[in-house]
Amino acid sequence: MKSYDVRIWGIRTRNSKKAPYQLRWSVAGQVHQAPFATKTLADARRAQLLTATREGEAFDIDSGLPMSEHRAAASPTWYDHACAYAAMKWPGAAAKHRAGIAEALTAVTMTLVTSNRGVPDKKVLRRALREWAFRAVRDDDTEKFVPRKDAEDVPAELAAALTWVSEHSVKVADMADSARLRDVLTVLSRRLDGKPAADNTVRRKHSVLSNALRYAVEREVLTANPLSRIDWKTPDTDDEVDFRYVPGPLLAHALLEAVRGCGARGPYLSAFFACMYYAAMRPSEVASLTRRACRLPEDGWGELVLSRSRPEVGSGWTDDGKSYEERGLKRRARKATRPVPIPPVLVAILRRHLAEYSTGKDGRLFTAAMGGRIRSTEYADVWKDARKEALPLEDAETPLAEVPYSLRHACVSLWIKAGVDPVEVARRAGHSPAVLWKFYAKILRGQQEVSNGLIDKALSAE
Repeated sequence: MKSYDVRIWGIRTRNSKKAPYQLRWSVAGQVHQAPFATKTLADARRAQLLTATREGEAFDIDSGLPMSEHRAAASPTWYDHACAYAAMKWPGAAAKHRAGIAEALTAVTMTLVTSNRGVPDKKVLRRALREWAFRAVRDDDTEKFVPRKDAEDVPAELAAALTWVSEHSVKVADMADSARLRDVLTVLSRRLDGKPAADNTVRRKHSVLSNALRYAVEREVLTANPLSRIDWKTPDTDDEVDFRYVPGPLLAHALLEAVRGCGARGPYLSAFFACMYYAAMRPSEVASLTRRACRLPEDGWGELVLSRSRPEVGSGWTDDGKSYEERGLKRRARKATRPVPIPPVLVAILRRHLAEYSTGKDGRLFTAAMGGRIRSTEYADVWKDARKEALPLEDAETPLAEVPYSLRHACVSLWIKAGVDPVEVARRAGHSPAVLWKFYAKILRGQQEVSNGLIDKALSAE
């Protein structure tokens, strides 16, 4: 509780050799006092309190301190606050975002310490923070999410690391220091090996730090987010696809054909990659594709009704302990669907796949070799072999078609060049039109020139 009802009395003496001078004041009628060894010290403290009242600052009723001093005195450490923030964000965050929060908080917390004396091994400390302090579990008694360290037995080495960081962590109130914040921002802009981090990585970690500081404002530990005062800008990002390394139709077909010849799993996974190229599906969407979502007529175009995605993430970040997360479509409401028309060539590929392999027990078209969700390592290995087979040696050493995701870029690029309305392209690919422009601006600008030429031709005919 705080109040502006403050009365400050004059200095009085008392019978004490160590502190003969006493300052008394009241907040909302509650009297507080402080002893001093000299009258000079007592007068200086009285002046501080008077200045706070003249500036219109409220006082805490229980401690009697101006709110700025009360916040500093009661401030939790950054480590405790970061643990609370991670647990607060856990219920509403996707599994990958949970892992991203833990990664950013780990880097920040290892920097915000008062001393490096006796610091544990960096790998041990990083693991302790990421896997025990900033990973949450549900508490059986309260049914709330709490830091894992508070609900399970922590291994001794990791527990010692957490004890050290707890004892050496700075207070949140000290985050107002610009030099300290700049040190944190420098760490966030670097990888563990000291090299500059990717622009998107820096922006993501900066966002976590900013949100954690906003949470401190919400908890009234800080009066404002101190990042707003720092002259530091997150790096601009160029998200536009580098089309030098996106396979064209001939190379895409060659890669799909090469997949079929890659060992025992190649023929099985050829349809997996075909979904990415002919329907612009994300790997996580293909992994979640079920027979029920497929309309595959004997002739003509078919349709896939996408509703689920299965992005991979460590089992410690999901609610059910699986290594992947069952979730809705990216950038869509949880129960939204996305119908995607598919050309006859993909219809034939999927019909053949179902005839040869049927589905998994859960109705999904693609499963891992040993059952369960197909993992990225499995299809990435097949892609790597197919790429060696389909590309000339000089191209194999470049980023050309380096990852399976390039098939999705190739598909969207093909649709745009074919003259499909960009709004429809965005819908089929699961983008917003704004995101489509962000990634495919170069091709879209090229199509605008074609459209301008058609308009010029029509105008000249009038």
